[in-house]
Amino acid sequence: MTTRRARLLCLVLLAAAPLTACGTEPNGSFDAQPGTPTPSCLQHQSQDPGTEFTGGENSDPRAVLEMMRFYTANGTRTYCDGKPPTDTDRRWTELYAELGGDPSHVAPPE
Repeated sequence: MTTRRARLLCLVLLAAAPLTACGTEPNGSFDAQPGTPTPSCLQHQSQDPGTEFTGGENSDPRAVLEMMRFYTANGTRTYCDGKPPTDTDRRWTELYAELGGDPSHVAPPE
C-alpha cells in the first residue's frame, strides 16, 4: 500500500510542476468521455495505455490524473452496450489500481 500511495503522491506533485516531457507522443490515449462529465454508463476504451500513462518520468501527469479522477468517479458503472469490459478496458483499470487507485472504484474483472 505504501508504494501505491507514494506513486500517487509523486503523480500529484508532478502535476503541480511544469511539464518537462514535451517530446512524449500521446499514443494510447484515454477516453474520459469529456462530452459527458457524469456519464450514466461507460464507453469501452479503444486504445491500450501508452507512454503518456506508463512512461514513468515521461508520463503526462495531467493525463494520468484525469484517468484517475474518471475511474474514481465513474469506474463502477456498467458499459453502455451491456457487455463486459474488454481486455483493453481491463488494462486501464489495472493501471488505475497499480498507480494507487482504490480497486473498489472500478468494476471487478469478469
